[in-house]
Amino acid sequence: MASRDEKLAELVKRLQAAAGANLESVILYGSSARGETHEGFSDLNVFCTMRALGVEELGRLSPVVIWWTEKQKEPPPLFFTMQELRESADVFAIEFYDMKKSHRVVCGADVLAGISVPMNLHRVQVEHELRTLLLKLRMHFLRQASDEKALRGILAKSHASALTLLRHTLIALGDEPPDAPRDVFSQVAALTGADSLAFEPGLELRETGKLSGDLAAAFAAYLSAIEKVIAALDRHLPKKEWKRAAAAVS
Repeated sequence: MASRDEKLAELVKRLQAAAGANLESVILYGSSARGETHEGFSDLNVFCTMRALGVEELGRLSPVVIWWTEKQKEPPPLFFTMQELRESADVFAIEFYDMKKSHRVVCGADVLAGISVPMNLHRVQVEHELRTLLLKLRMHFLRQASDEKALRGILAKSHASALTLLRHTLIALGDEPPDAPRDVFSQVAALTGADSLAFEPGLELRETGKLSGDLAAAFAAYLSAIEKVIAALDRHLPKKEWKRAAAAVS
């Protein structure tokens, strides 16, 4: 089985053959860029910058993406032009913050070095994503309240997203998030009043595949904790104080 570096090298080789001078850079981001490995998980997350991304250019890249996703079982690469990359930081503030902090240049220049993440809009995206997560969890419970297997799956699957958003809640509140998930839970609880134990079931299910406590109670506590985090974020950083641009001088 090919190593991660060998797979990335082959990806770059194929991209260069398909795109030629149109390819500007290939960047690895996420857990692999941080040096973390998860046996059995596909986590070679890559984005590329291109000079042009019309249908003709995409057509040349398609066989490479199909090979990467179907043969190598990796997530499809993201493709940007440099202009799109610069103009996307305001709407993908969470993602760009994480990519800037943990990335590795595989080919070309470090295109993230000159990208500035607007932290006012980062705070808005954090609340948006938390509220979206809450709405989705409620809907899942409405549809599958009597299906314990499905609910356990929902708790486990939502853990990664919830943990990311809790880390970014700390960032939005001016704190540096710790590395360990349980430390993140405790720090969020101290700042927001949410029950840190309410975030444990998702982690427990991811780590062991089992849940030690009552499932319905765990789901209820999880929803309540997310509600408290949202309320605290909104209270400490009210939306009226955050604007895309400075108000015009009257």
